[in-house]
Amino acid sequence: MNSRTQQVACRWKTFRVATLLVVVLFLGACTETEWQQVGQVFDQINNGTQAGSALSLSEINAGLKEALRVGTGRVVGQLGKTDGFNADPAIRIPLPDKLAAARNMFGQVGLGGLFEDLELRLNRAAEAATPKAKALFWQAIREMTIQDVQTLFNGPDDAATRYFERKMTPELAAAMRPVVDQSLNEVGAVRVYNQAAAQLNAIPYAPEIKADLTGYVVEKGMAGIFHYLAQEEAAIRKNPAKRTTELLQRVFGAR
Repeated sequence: MNSRTQQVACRWKTFRVATLLVVVLFLGACTETEWQQVGQVFDQINNGTQAGSALSLSEINAGLKEALRVGTGRVVGQLGKTDGFNADPAIRIPLPDKLAAARNMFGQVGLGGLFEDLELRLNRAAEAATPKAKALFWQAIREMTIQDVQTLFNGPDDAATRYFERKMTPELAAAMRPVVDQSLNEVGAVRVYNQAAAQLNAIPYAPEIKADLTGYVVEKGMAGIFHYLAQEEAAIRKNPAKRTTELLQRVFGAR
């Protein structure tokens, strides 16, 4: 609390004490209920709880929603760029199991590089699709009710992230799918996949490598987004340095 805030709080405290003394001295006789109310106010003053210091429900609502907007903005900015997925071992998208098995099996006959190229392009597709998630998250934030906010604010460090995961997964997947599908074509993943499949088909008894690349990238892309959103949420709740606005400092600093 800065010095000006302390001065204001002190003046308010003094004013309240003076007002109570006037009530006691000039009204004299009070009902039992009135004396109880006076005692409660004195208790609040003695405990350092000045009027206006407690968070209002509207402040909690605004603070949590701002935290979620800040957190999703950071995550989308981090992952929705070149190497946002590809260079991050925590969320890098590997080849689907069948394709990974084929790479291990046929890498020694000159197909390893083709599979490595495909893996890179899967990550590029996720990076291209991630910015689409921002608008969807912000829409979901706007639609949160007061009851949602109260529950999430008092919940565990990743409460809001898991709420989004439950609420948004179908809608987010539907929104990301066409973007990923287009991106897979634009970055050449489909072409490379078809080349790998054709070369494997020319090898006797080679396994079939059919895979839903779009669905796979969407699933892994969402997992990466929620992974880092949980970290951002926990950081804002715990780390003062992550509270980059006055509202975040007030709301989460008072918890």
